[in-house]
Amino acid sequence: MAKRAVSAAALGNAMEWFDFGVYSYIAVTLGQVFFPSGNPTAQLLSTFGAFAAAFLVRPIGGMVFGPLGDRIGRQKVLAITMIMMAIGTFAIGLIPSYAAIGVWAPVLLLIARLVQGFSTGGEYGGASTFIAEYSPDKKRGFLGSWLEFGTLAGYIGGAGLVTLMTALLSHDDLLSWGWRIPFLIAGPMGIIGLYLRMRLEETPAFAEMEKEAAEQEKERRAAEKKTGIREMVFGQWRAMLLCIGLVLVFNVTDYMLLSYMPSYLTSELKYDETHGLLVVLAVMALMMCVQPFAGRLSDRFGRRPVIAAGCIGFFVLSIPALLLIRQGSLAAIGLGMAALGLLLVCFTSTMPSTLPALFPTKVRYGSLSIGFNISVSLFGGTTPLVVTALISATGDKMMPAYYMMAAGVIGGLAVWKMAESAGRPLPGSKPAVASETEARELREAA
Repeated sequence: MAKRAVSAAALGNAMEWFDFGVYSYIAVTLGQVFFPSGNPTAQLLSTFGAFAAAFLVRPIGGMVFGPLGDRIGRQKVLAITMIMMAIGTFAIGLIPSYAAIGVWAPVLLLIARLVQGFSTGGEYGGASTFIAEYSPDKKRGFLGSWLEFGTLAGYIGGAGLVTLMTALLSHDDLLSWGWRIPFLIAGPMGIIGLYLRMRLEETPAFAEMEKEAAEQEKERRAAEKKTGIREMVFGQWRAMLLCIGLVLVFNVTDYMLLSYMPSYLTSELKYDETHGLLVVLAVMALMMCVQPFAGRLSDRFGRRPVIAAGCIGFFVLSIPALLLIRQGSLAAIGLGMAALGLLLVCFTSTMPSTLPALFPTKVRYGSLSIGFNISVSLFGGTTPLVVTALISATGDKMMPAYYMMAAGVIGGLAVWKMAESAGRPLPGSKPAVASETEARELREAA
């Protein structure tokens, strides 16, 4: 059941980031399809503006789906978010161009992005909670790392498809109909993901909480009245601040490398579009290979050392890595991107197990969804837009490095203040083990 839970959660994440990856990698083409012709920089800014708009409603989605997941169960809510994401993505592939319907094209694109953003508000918090509550305490890092493995698989699927289309189709074909293909694929993917999630049982931690609540009905009703948004946010204010700081460094660096860099190579450095996508594709494949091993490292040595290594690495190596990328040769770009990708693995491999451990069971889904999406909306999803605007305003093409360095400092402060959670039960949950032998050892130690 734990393996099925990981597979279903990872597939949902893969679908979510397949869409975001495609949107980022084909951003230049989308700007030409959905926005008036003229200044290419203005078109790219408009495209990233629509990209960032989805992140404005993510906290609202978190405030709706998070508490709902704590009340009716993780599995049901994850099924709802899956089908909403599929509908929003599929709809983008059906929208006529600006040349066909004028201003309604960007309006409909914005509406579809808002549907995606709203559903995504309940996705990551629920998926990471689901895996964390199914995982044995000593393997939570390893099993949680597969959630971001799904993210990378989605990115690779999106990047690979865009790269293939860019290589095989003419510019006119890509502009007229080719760009629709990746978004239309979301329909079948959503059906498969929904089927997998509907077959799952509720997590042991949530089922145990429900059992205790059924035995103590009065206490359950009293707790239910108290467990509102105020309790999820202000009742967990310290954990919420740590969550926001950790998610900030995780997502700023994630979106910088995997979403913004393809457009940076093309629009700012005038690098060949196909070769730029192939480099990013190779970096993501490298990250996928390392991901499970880094998850095991966090189980053995702790979450804090692994995350701290990533924060220090981004502070020290962001400028050298970007200078390599700006050098322009394929080898230099590959080396710089690979260095940033391996540093990013310090976050992708640990966050799915670290973030759920910040909150107790009764508010875990809600508090994590709210904190995660507030941070992503303010800092992560706006990264492409803000960095593009900063480069346009200052003319300094080193802005991506400065932005990642600042994120590394904030993440380092959060790591300094957080408690180690590796090998320990989740707050509000009983110890979870992988075997009878481990259970006996635990009893003997107690």
